Formats: sequence, C-alpha cells, structure tokens
Amino acid sequence: MASTDESGHDAPQASPSGTTPPTRSPADGAAPGTGMPRWLPRAMVLALALVAVFQLGSWAFHQLIGLLINILIAFFLALAIEPAVSRMSAYGMRRGLATFLVFLGLLIVSAGFVTLLGSMLAGQIIKMIEDFPDYLDSVINWINTHFQTDLRRVDIQEGLLHSDWLRKYVQNSATGVLDVSTQVLGGLFQLLTIGLFSFYFAADGPRLRRALCSVLPPARQVEVLRAWEIAVDKTGGYIYSRGLMALVSGVAHYILLQALGIPYAPVLAVWVGLVSQFIPTIGTYLAGALPMLIAFTVDPWYALWVLIFVVVYQQFENYMLQPKLTAKTVDIHPAVAFGSVIAGTALLGAVGALISIPAVATLQAFLGAYVKRYAVTDDPRVHGHRTTRGSGGSGLLTRARGLWERRSGAAEHTATDPSGTADSGATGSGPTDPGPADSGLTDSGRRNSGSTDSEPRDSGDGSS
Repeated sequence: MASTDESGHDAPQASPSGTTPPTRSPADGAAPGTGMPRWLPRAMVLALALVAVFQLGSWAFHQLIGLLINILIAFFLALAIEPAVSRMSAYGMRRGLATFLVFLGLLIVSAGFVTLLGSMLAGQIIKMIEDFPDYLDSVINWINTHFQTDLRRVDIQEGLLHSDWLRKYVQNSATGVLDVSTQVLGGLFQLLTIGLFSFYFAADGPRLRRALCSVLPPARQVEVLRAWEIAVDKTGGYIYSRGLMALVSGVAHYILLQALGIPYAPVLAVWVGLVSQFIPTIGTYLAGALPMLIAFTVDPWYALWVLIFVVVYQQFENYMLQPKLTAKTVDIHPAVAFGSVIAGTALLGAVGALISIPAVATLQAFLGAYVKRYAVTDDPRVHGHRTTRGSGGSGLLTRARGLWERRSGAAEHTATDPSGTADSGATGSGPTDPGPADSGLTDSGRRNSGSTDSEPRDSGDGSS
C-alpha cells in the first residue's frame, strides 16, 4: 500500500536511486497534447480574414470589370488624341478648349457617317421590300420551269402568313424589342462614360503625370515618363497609319463601285475603309459584305466583281501597302500583330482586339530601350545559308561541279604548259596518258629529282 502524507495526498514515490523526481510548476503550462498552441487561433483568424478579403476583391473586380474596360478604352483614346491636343496647346490655346475642339470634330464626323449609313441602309431595305414580289416571282418561275411544278405566289404567301413559324417569330421579335432598347441605352451610356474619361485624361494629362510621378522616386519618374511618351507615339502612329490606309482603301473601292454604277458609292467606300482598318482580323469580311449585298441588288455579277476586288486589294494591302506605312509608326511584325489580336480578343473581346496592337507596340518599344544589343557575326547561317564542311556538307551537284572545274583547269594547264613536259609524256615511253592527278605527281617528282634527269642529257650534249 502506498504511503500517504498527513494531508491525504499520495506521497511521491522514490526513484530507484533514492531521489524524488522534480515536481512541475503550474507556470510551465499544460502537459503536451492537453491543449492547442497559443499561435493557432491567431493564424486561423488571419487565414479566414485573407480568404474574406480575396473573395471581396474578386467580387468587386467582377462587378467593376465593365467600368475598368471603359477606363482602359478611354486611356488609349486619350493617348491617340494627345499629339493633336499638345500641338494645339503649344500655340497658346488652353488644353481643355483644344481637347473639346478635337472631340467636337470627331463627334461631327461620326454623326455624319452614321447618318449617311443609316439613310443608305433604310433606302436599300425599303427597295428590297418593294422588289421582293418580283424576286419571288422570278424564283417561282425558275422552279416551275426546271422541276415541272405548279407553284403560285399567292399560295406561298398564304402559307407563310398562316404558319406557326411566322407567328412565333413575331412574338419573339415583340419581346426582343425591349431587350434591343435596353442594349441601345446601355451602349449610349457606355459611349458617354468613355468620352468623359478620355476627355479628362487628355485635358488633364500633365496633372495626371505629375500626380503619378509624385509618389515615385526620381529614377522611376524618368522611366514612367519615357513609357508614357512611347505609348503616345505608338498609339498616335497606329491611328495615323490606320487612317491613311483607310483613306487609300476607301478611294480604291469608291473607284470600283462608281465604275460599276452601284448606288451610295461614297458611303460604301467610307464603310469599307473604316471597318476594314479599325476592326482587326474580321474587319475585311465585314466591310466587304455590305457592298456585295448592295451590288447583288443591281446585278449578281457585280457582286462577284466586288468580291474579287476585295480579295485582290487585301493581298496588295497586306504585302505591299501596310509594311511601308507601319514601318516607322508601329514597327511590329505581322505575326506578332496577329498573335496579339488573338490574345486581346481572348482576354477582352472586341476591345482587346482594338487596343492589342498599340499596347504590344508600346511594350516592345519600351523593352527595346532597356535591352542591350550586340553586333551580329557575319556567319552564312545568319543569312539562311548552310555551311559546307567536308564532303558530307556539300550536295552531289556541288561536288560534281567542283570536280569538273578541277579537271577543266588541269586540262587547260596541261595544254598551255610552255615547258612541253605534258607533250613529251604523251609521246614518250608511257603508252597511256596520265590524268591530272598523275601528271601533277610526275611533275613534282621531276622537280624533286631534277639532277637525275639532267645529268644524262648534259653528258649527251657534252659528248657530241
């Protein structure tokens, strides 16, 4: 039975060596495994706070992504008009007034183009509706003639009017009017937002740069100002080159449409020039579809001529006109431009396709200012030529040509040798004519043993 003290508690048992183990004081904390560490609750609260902040930031970003895209478009638009605003302000005009005049000019041009295009489309739609019975009669006559049928336009019209497809289409169109109106109002609000931000960016450009540089050290300020200047140059150069190509494309298509007698030729030419240049990748096809449709209403063969001209002119523009115009403005490889358009479309849709090329050109020029370049060695492989090392590096044709040149050179040397060695070798004791290699060895052997050949000749001459 264990011994107890007077207080009734168990007495500590003695160790085999006769000493008692030391007792643990309450200040040492709980025994291992009986409680959680003190840092664990704080780490859990911190992790939960970080997750909550990330979720809140992600939600806010998705809610504001439309506004951020509008601000990005406005920034690039302000960079595009920055040269014109700076040039006007350099003559003493206030920067806000110069920005207002530039925007007013752009608004007048855009409104005039939309008005002309809308009137043209309205006129063509009315004409197509009025001529639809005649087109339908011609199609019915062609079907009755080739397929021996007895169709009538009245029966087809009644069948269409009483069909379930037309009724469902009208119902869906009626319900979609509200959606179209909402989209139109949303588009107008988006344009207003972009115009307002771009006006502030262009008018208060110097103030914005000062505010940005005020929070950076002097070394970083120089880099930011250099990047800003490069962005202005590249974006303005991109807009300038695209506008010039749009002018050339519009004039070329106007000449074709006017020669074919297609109505609304000036408006169609402006449409082709702007859409084909400022909508990358698919702009050419969208631009050529409308003139082809209008030409088809005049004569189907005219639509074919327009298609052929659009394809030919596109090749001329891609391989001859565009490299010369963009060499000093954007200076970006066509493959890089195409890849940037695809990447921008995947990231931001149509907006990314529009701003991808000036953005990549700006990044390329900014990085080019800090990348050290070296002189390229004059190696044939740099120019796309393969080196020929030994017999394995050259082709069969090259080796045959070299062998033929060596044989021809040896033959000419043998025929024109003034010493007459080749003639004596040919008419002497040797019954066969040695080749060029053998004759070379014979000549060298004679040069090496010249005393042996000359002594009998000298003795012969001396004895006579």
